[in-house]
Amino acid sequence: MNVLVTGGAGFIGSHVVETLIAAKHEVTIVDDFSSGKRANVHPKAQLQKMDVRDPNISTFFQKHRFDVVFHLAAQIDVRKSMNDPFFDASVNILGTLRLLECCRAYHVKKFIFTSSGGVMYGECPTRPASEEDPSLPISPYGFSKATAERYVRFYGEAYGLSYNILRYANVYGPRQDPHGEAGVVAIFSGKVIAKETATIYGTGKQERDYVYVQDVADANLAALEGPANRLYNIGTGVATSVNDLYQRLAKLGKLTKPASSARARAGELDRSVLDITRAQKELHWTPKVSLDEGLKQTLDYFKHAKS
Repeated sequence: MNVLVTGGAGFIGSHVVETLIAAKHEVTIVDDFSSGKRANVHPKAQLQKMDVRDPNISTFFQKHRFDVVFHLAAQIDVRKSMNDPFFDASVNILGTLRLLECCRAYHVKKFIFTSSGGVMYGECPTRPASEEDPSLPISPYGFSKATAERYVRFYGEAYGLSYNILRYANVYGPRQDPHGEAGVVAIFSGKVIAKETATIYGTGKQERDYVYVQDVADANLAALEGPANRLYNIGTGVATSVNDLYQRLAKLGKLTKPASSARARAGELDRSVLDITRAQKELHWTPKVSLDEGLKQTLDYFKHAKS
């Protein structure tokens, strides 16, 4: 298939591109390099430097006639969304709407949208959150993602555009940006490699669902081939505390220095973990990489990146 990946030079997007190319799809990347890196661009992918909000992207669609769009380009910084809600909405809502209009105009067969499980469900104190649970965003970033999801569903219902929405847990792995979701893994990795003291905010008992980036890329491929017009959580269903995460990385890096403590950051969830039963049943997808193995591969990547 002729496939477009927005944000394909980014951390997750570049892994999605690799996986699609390995599956023999023809891939084009659109990225404005506000956070993506040219080093992440796959040599077999075509590249167009462009903002997804650019009106000229319509001409680009007309020329290339894509079969499928994977929309990963986004403003993902919660703190930035708090400081500049207008910019956040511009990228995440209007950028998505621009692409959806192009898909409608040029008869794209499927639109696969990247969303966030962490910002949608809020606290998950007693069980993993399922797709049936209500959306409870508390930041402009969460609101913009929730609104974009609704537009995706609207285009499916009103215009017959097939879609899938993937709500990621905390994605980590090689090429990770320490400022992105699950950036704590990249931050801790850097501290472990440099033998420096890491900082844990709050008690460190906060729990997250950490999913390896290649498993996420495989989920995107499964969504391409699987049932349409569905919402799927993409995670592991396993909660890991920040303290445990640091101890695992410190052990892998043979660092005995304990982390320092700092005041908890405002608005941080105590527990976020996703129920992935639907993706397992309908997409025949399940995460394959254990946390220890994923952390080892991530740490090895950062070691070589710094050498």
